[in-house]
Amino acid sequence: METSAPLLEVTGLGKSFAGVTVLDGIGLTLQAGEVHGLMGENGAGKSTLLKILAGVIAPDAGEIRLGGEVCRFQSPHDAISRGIAMIHQELMPFPQLTAAENIFIGREPAGRFPGTVDRPRMHADAGALLRRMGTTIPPDRRLCELSVSETQVVEIAKALVRQARIIIMDEPTSSLAHHETAALFRLVDELRRSGVAVIYVSHKMDEIFRLATRVTVLRDGRRVATEAIENLDEPKLVQQMVGRSVTLTRRERGAGGGEEVLAVKGLSRSGKFTDVSFGLHRGEVLGLAGLMGAGRTEVVSAIYGLQPADDGVIAIRGKEVPIASPADAMRAGLGFVSEDRKQIGLVTAHSVKHNLTLGGLARCGRAGLIQPAAENAAADECIRRYGVKVAGRDQTVGHLSGGNQQKVVVAKVMFSEPEILILDEPTRGIDIAAKQEIYAMIAGWAREGRAIILVSSELPELIALSDRVLVMRAGRIVAELAAGELAPEAILRHAMPN
Repeated sequence: METSAPLLEVTGLGKSFAGVTVLDGIGLTLQAGEVHGLMGENGAGKSTLLKILAGVIAPDAGEIRLGGEVCRFQSPHDAISRGIAMIHQELMPFPQLTAAENIFIGREPAGRFPGTVDRPRMHADAGALLRRMGTTIPPDRRLCELSVSETQVVEIAKALVRQARIIIMDEPTSSLAHHETAALFRLVDELRRSGVAVIYVSHKMDEIFRLATRVTVLRDGRRVATEAIENLDEPKLVQQMVGRSVTLTRRERGAGGGEEVLAVKGLSRSGKFTDVSFGLHRGEVLGLAGLMGAGRTEVVSAIYGLQPADDGVIAIRGKEVPIASPADAMRAGLGFVSEDRKQIGLVTAHSVKHNLTLGGLARCGRAGLIQPAAENAAADECIRRYGVKVAGRDQTVGHLSGGNQQKVVVAKVMFSEPEILILDEPTRGIDIAAKQEIYAMIAGWAREGRAIILVSSELPELIALSDRVLVMRAGRIVAELAAGELAPEAILRHAMPN
């Protein structure tokens, strides 16, 4: 592979934001037909490097060569025109357009008359590409009607239709179901065989070892290693990423049997879930497992009032509580960490401070007026307590890494001191070290007596953290597994369709 000239060559790339160095002299080469894994903790500089390569932002220093020619991208369109397409970790769809319109936007097939679009052909081609992705999404379905998983599939299809020479994939499977992930892997194999180069970013080690031919590791904005995949194993790769060994240990369970603080009885929502009933106790971590589309997110969204149920009862400490909105849920002592931090968890254009205090402004003021000194102090304490890496409390939250954005989401929710916590995919798209920090937080909250519902597609995560696991399939709870019964095989046996 190294005998031919590189398709892409990056040398001395540097970038700073607000005086903070994010990339420091980065070098990278990419060969045609290579899948190059890019690894590193959140905040290591991966996303900044990818955005530079995709023309989203400009570097402060360094050089990018494509086929030996120096390139200076002024916009994403420049990069696309030179054959570089990017699948972003944070989804950027056009929600009011259809799946077909999103996939072919800017590349619509021309109709018979000038200025018209051949819509039948566009829908047919989009449908074929979506089926190739292993999904049955209707091409004429609007994006606002799709789930996060389905939207991710459309975003991947959009990149593939551009027939790029280089495709950048930033956490492409973070929201995909198992069959969609398998279809994506087959597509990556096809792309590699056809000579397309792929830069692949994932915090899932099995994906890197399944797909990558070489791996580059970034740490604190610097390149610390580039190695062939056959020279690596998981412990070595983790140590290169974080500078130390990291292992997932099982949470120490408490005595159990605490007061039942939440009871859900007969909760139903047409077309989403049916007759869901369970109890949650003080100091307990209750796992909610199931395949994508099983109804897990819909159930917890109903409990929190985001998408209220059609029928059923929610009781807190034995008293029925009507929850028709998140405001009702917060007043009842619930906190919610959404799987979609960009759309629900954060106001990305606002500062870290304003995001952190948004749910508890009453604590930062007097007589209905916000006291800036109190708000600043509260934000600084949250940043310190939750280890948010930030230039300052006034930095725009959208400029933070994914892991640090997730810490802001968690800190914002905890600022209101909820008694019951709902965590929907709380470690989605964050690195191993950041996951460990969140695991420690979850264990600490349980020790404090908070009751926690944990939705996760990562079975080792559920098994390590949960006291019990409820398994959902097709909108119903089909099994309850105690701590001693928790194993991946047992969970999947119940989760898989009969």
